[in-house]
Amino acid sequence: MFVVSFFYRLSVACWLGGSALFTFILTPIIFKSYNRDLAGGIVGILFPGYFRWGLVCGAMALAFLAITRGRQALVAGVIIVAMLAVTATQAFVIEPKAAELKKSIPSFETTPADHPQRIAFRKLHGISAVGNLAVIGGGIALVALF
Repeated sequence: MFVVSFFYRLSVACWLGGSALFTFILTPIIFKSYNRDLAGGIVGILFPGYFRWGLVCGAMALAFLAITRGRQALVAGVIIVAMLAVTATQAFVIEPKAAELKKSIPSFETTPADHPQRIAFRKLHGISAVGNLAVIGGGIALVALF
């Protein structure tokens, strides 16, 4: 059971750590280091891998958790399923729509903020950001549970 618990915790830690690193360290550094269009392009290239990382870590955590029993495992399972649902929505719905919208915006530096595509992109970005923070919050809750 120790090995299962270890790999469950490792999966959660990798998911939470990867999300926190990407959100609070890498993305801000990229946007401070490059102009908005180039930074957005770099982050856009990284997003599919970022979401796959979350899905793999979450699936592994859920698989290892399924081997354990108890009330904490049930609560953790519900949290992981919710986190996976958010991550899957980001990966397969929000990110592809945002990527398509970005193609129709010649430049985020020169296109007015009230342009319809910029407004639509901003809404998707906001939804994705809230989802990302929810995944990080769920990860923190999982660390606290076990």
